[in-house]
Amino acid sequence: MDLSVVKVGGSLARDPKKLGLLCKKLGALSRLHRLVVVAGGGEFADTVRAFDQRFGLSAKTAHQMAVLGMDQYGMLLADLIPGAVLVRSLGEVWVGLSGGLVPVFLPSQFMLGEDPLENSWAVTSDSIALYFGGVLGARRLLLVTDVDGIYTGDPKVCFDAVWLKEVSVGELLAMGRTSVDVMLPKLLLRWSLDCFVVNGFFPDRVEAVLEGRDSVYTLIRRLF
Repeated sequence: MDLSVVKVGGSLARDPKKLGLLCKKLGALSRLHRLVVVAGGGEFADTVRAFDQRFGLSAKTAHQMAVLGMDQYGMLLADLIPGAVLVRSLGEVWVGLSGGLVPVFLPSQFMLGEDPLENSWAVTSDSIALYFGGVLGARRLLLVTDVDGIYTGDPKVCFDAVWLKEVSVGELLAMGRTSVDVMLPKLLLRWSLDCFVVNGFFPDRVEAVLEGRDSVYTLIRRLF
């Protein structure tokens, strides 16, 4: 059975009811699909950004603090997802999956030990989830966020922004920061994963991606 990494964005925590529904859906889907959940940074990472602006932290310190924020949000998600188990290593992931559980990856031990990615705000939980999925040999990465996918501009402030059903890595690199971080398209050139950006406030769309059905999401193609 193919493995899918599902990154649950911190922005979804703004609506506890809808986040709860998504988490229940992930628990149900885990009976049909092998899923590993990676948490976003959300408000925990935003707090680190605020301290960085206030104190001018070193890039390494800010990066490490933000990764620790992902651990905290991951603990919340594990509390909400039926059948979830907290994991901190690749070995624990496979043990959890073999037991029919939903591993929720806490990245600090793995990422701060290996330190495989650039220490900057260009690297967020998006890139960390992609890196982790690549190391695991996952088939697909779902970036579950609070927007319908990738747009030509920020849809929250740019009312003429156009939603993109598909976008290539080259196009994404030219666009710069969108609803995914700027490092993600560069890493996609290294790791062969199907990458989808999907709105977690509509859990059925997440299900559609996992089942290979059409829905509202953006597919990032590994092409220029």
